[in-house]
Amino acid sequence: MGTGTRLSIIIPAWNEAATIAWTLEALLGLTDGKSDIEIIISISGNDTTAEIAQSFPVTVCLSEKGRAIQMNAGAQLASGEVLWFLHADTTPPATFRDDILAAIDRGCEAGCFRMTFDDPDWLMQIYGWFTQFPLTICRGGDQSLFITRELFDRIGRFDETMQIMEDIDIIERIQRHTAFYILDSTVVTSARKYHDNGLIRLQAIFGTIHLMYTLGFSQEEIQKFYRDSIR
Repeated sequence: MGTGTRLSIIIPAWNEAATIAWTLEALLGLTDGKSDIEIIISISGNDTTAEIAQSFPVTVCLSEKGRAIQMNAGAQLASGEVLWFLHADTTPPATFRDDILAAIDRGCEAGCFRMTFDDPDWLMQIYGWFTQFPLTICRGGDQSLFITRELFDRIGRFDETMQIMEDIDIIERIQRHTAFYILDSTVVTSARKYHDNGLIRLQAIFGTIHLMYTLGFSQEEIQKFYRDSIR
């Protein structure tokens, strides 16, 4: 794949009216003049996210609720040979396009960026520091996921039966077919959930969810724990 490859950016959004305009303004600023990139917002929820997104030069996809469902719906509309799934509260590095396509040209079929938080607190920065390591416990959807369309279709896309941990599930399936790469560049994601739930408390909740997933707890049990624990 050469530099003419089209990159489809797919952003799942659920009730993101408070942040979606800022996210799109930042992303469009980075993609201005790059004709080989398209942006697709896959929206679920009952707020004004869709109306706000429609005021931008992006493709708006209305989807049923569920992050896996939303990302698959966005991918269905995508025309790119490379798909990049980006959370609505995450900002990419200025070099994200070149970083992803250079990795593809080196033979990488899938991977993610390192991640940091928009909070200079030393503990939040340590959490982000760990995302450079190739450990499942260090992965998460906030790091974003790039994957070739061919591999995405071959492994069966996101599992729409999953209510939670769909990002870990697809990475595990990717790794059965090929290596998963962590790029040197860094995306910046919002620390708002940590502020709402406590810096240590939320990390402990996420660790428990990873453990429940590893031990084979049902999706319903993990989702109930998440809903009961997160403010």
